[in-house]
Amino acid sequence: MKNIKDTLSVKLITILALGLMAFVNISQDEKPVLYIIGDSTVQNNDGNGKNAYWGWGTLLKPYLDSTRISLQNHAKSGTSTRTFILDGRWNKILKTLKKGDFVIMQFGHNDHAGVDDTSKQKGSLLGISDSTKEIISIRTHQKEIVHTYGWYMQKFITEAKAKGAIPIVCSLVPRNRWEKNGEVVKEAEYPEWAETEAKINGAYYINLNRIIAGHWKELGQSEVKKFFPGDGTHTNIDGARLNASCVVEGLMQIKDCPLNLYLK
Repeated sequence: MKNIKDTLSVKLITILALGLMAFVNISQDEKPVLYIIGDSTVQNNDGNGKNAYWGWGTLLKPYLDSTRISLQNHAKSGTSTRTFILDGRWNKILKTLKKGDFVIMQFGHNDHAGVDDTSKQKGSLLGISDSTKEIISIRTHQKEIVHTYGWYMQKFITEAKAKGAIPIVCSLVPRNRWEKNGEVVKEAEYPEWAETEAKINGAYYINLNRIIAGHWKELGQSEVKKFFPGDGTHTNIDGARLNASCVVEGLMQIKDCPLNLYLK
């Protein structure tokens, strides 16, 4: 009789343990995910610090409560709004994107590149209009309709919202370029274009470009130069750490942004 009771006890404990494990796994799966998309200023290489270059997405993790939200940094060096889609990176995210997730997006540097050049063809058309340009793609050797920066940003925003996710648009980080009057170069009208698309399509917006520029002005050009080990675009870990803190600063300025609930 005792052996039967012992056997039943072991079985009961096993069942409870398996149930607890299943609950833990379900809870982990149900955690919201913060997806980050962008270019090398957001994640350089694979976020491994190669060539001493770091993107701010890699340095954002310490600000998040990882017990309540997961982080997936899908930013890729060399990508623009256009090529992030053409390469299938956005579709890959859409397959797992779910209600309650977040998407932070920051593009612009590579959108300023060539649209129909003979080498990379990664640029988008300037602005936020419905303008298009038909080209022959060097990828497929077929016709491709190239859209404006704003059109591609709208696609990210609306498709994220269609999945029940919450889009957050960041203006591109500044390069280490300064005007004669001591202002940091804005980089065309990309901050305004990003803000317009965010407002029109119901996304949150962080003017990351100007937040960072403000801190740079306080530091001075000589100190800011230390953030750039090779060129004027890619930061070292200290520069990326500052940029990440500026993302959080921008988030905290948006009082109703649900992502703030997951900050430490």
